[in-house]
Amino acid sequence: MKASEVLAHAVATLEASPAIDHWQKDRETIEAEDLLMHAMGVDDIDPDDDVTPAERRRFDRMIARRVTGEPTQFIKGYAEFRGLRLIAKPGVFVPRDSTEFLAEQAVRRLRRRRRAVAVDLATGGGTIALAIANETRGVEVVGTDISADAVRIARTNADRLGLAATFVRGDLFGALPQRLRGSVDVITLHPPYVARGELKDLPEEIKRFEPAHTLTDRSIDGLGLIERTAGESGEWLRPGGWLLIEISPDRARAVSSLLRRNGFADVRSTIGGELKVTRVVVGRRR
Repeated sequence: MKASEVLAHAVATLEASPAIDHWQKDRETIEAEDLLMHAMGVDDIDPDDDVTPAERRRFDRMIARRVTGEPTQFIKGYAEFRGLRLIAKPGVFVPRDSTEFLAEQAVRRLRRRRRAVAVDLATGGGTIALAIANETRGVEVVGTDISADAVRIARTNADRLGLAATFVRGDLFGALPQRLRGSVDVITLHPPYVARGELKDLPEEIKRFEPAHTLTDRSIDGLGLIERTAGESGEWLRPGGWLLIEISPDRARAVSSLLRRNGFADVRSTIGGELKVTRVVVGRRR
C-alpha cells in the first residue's frame, strides 16, 4: 500500500478522535506523517513510497494509541527539542516545540556573559537546561524539580547526550547550592499555571497523560508558583540577571504585573515560536 493511502486513513481516524485537541491546522497530518516515518525507520517520506504490511501494522498500533490522546512523544519514546533527542515517558511533562522560544531567550542572554550561571526551575526531563548546556560554553547549568522521576530522567538525558548539567530535587530554589545565591545570570521557569478550577476543562490528551503537578499548583488563579518565584528569585539573581517565565497569553499581563511588584525592571511580554502563540515574560533584577 502507498504511503498516501495509509496516511489518508490515519488522518481521518485522528480527526475523529474526541480525545485530541484539534487546535492546530493540519495537526493530524503532521502527527500521522511523524508516526509513519517512525514506524518505517526513515527521516522523510514520499506519498508514493510503499509501506510494507509489517510497517502498516506497526503504524496502526501507534495511531490506535494516539487516538486515545497519548502524546506522540510517549508513543515514540522521545521528543526532539532544538536538535536534541530527549527521553519522553509518562510521569514527566511532555517537551513541546512551543517551549523552544524560552530556551532561545535564555541562550541569547547567556552567550553574552562570561562564566555565567543558569538555573531552570520545574525542569521536568531537563528540556530547557539541556538546551542551554548544548548551545552555550562555560555556563554552569542547574535544573531543579520537585519530582524524583523528573530529576532521574533529566540526569539520564544529560548522560546520554554527554551534556554538563546538574539536576537536583527540591521545591523551587530549595535544593540549590547556597554558593549560587546572588550569582545566577538567568532563571527560567515553565510553570504549572492552570488554575485549580480549570483542570476539568483541559483537553483529554492533557488531563489523562500529563502529571497533575506539571499542570497546576492548585492555586485559585494558577499564579501561586509564579508569585513565589518572583518573590524569591531576587535573592539568587546577580544584579542585571534575568527571570524568564513561559506563560499562556491570557496570563501574560498578570505575570508582568507580578514581576514589576517584586522590583524587576525592563519587564516585557515577548511573543515567539513557530506559531507565534508562546509568551515569555522577562524581567531584569535591578
